[in-house]
Amino acid sequence: MSPAVALAALRVTLGWLMVVWGADKLANPAHGALVAEHFYFGLPAGPALLTVAGVAQLALGALVIAGLWRRVAYPALAAITGLTLVGVWRSVLDPWGWTFEGTNALFFPSVVIFAGVLVLIATRAQDTMALDGRRAR
Repeated sequence: MSPAVALAALRVTLGWLMVVWGADKLANPAHGALVAEHFYFGLPAGPALLTVAGVAQLALGALVIAGLWRRVAYPALAAITGLTLVGVWRSVLDPWGWTFEGTNALFFPSVVIFAGVLVLIATRAQDTMALDGRRAR
C-alpha cells in the first residue's frame, strides 16, 4: 500500500468520526448534553450550543475528509480530539477500572485517535491525495 493511500484512509476515517459526532449532536441532543455533562467537566450544553457544535463538527469532518484547508482543519481536529482525550483520561490510564472508578475500556481508543490526528499534521505534505494538495500543484 502506498503512503498516499494510507494517509487518505486515515484522513477519511478521522473526518468521518467528526461527521458521526456532529450528526449525533443534531439527531440526539439529549445524548450530546449527557456526554458534555459527564465527560467534559460538567459543562452544560443547551440545544443551541449543541446545534452549533454539531454543525461545526459536520463541516470540519467534511473538510478533513476532502483534505481542504488542512492548515486550519487539522489543528481544529487535534483540539477536539485532544479535549475528548482529556475528558476520558481515566479510561486511557486505567481502562479496566482497577484504580479509577467509572472507567471504560471502550474509551481507550481516544489516545489512538488523537495520535492519528498528530500523524496527519506531521505528514500533511505527504498526503498527495488531499484536495488542497492537488490544487497546490
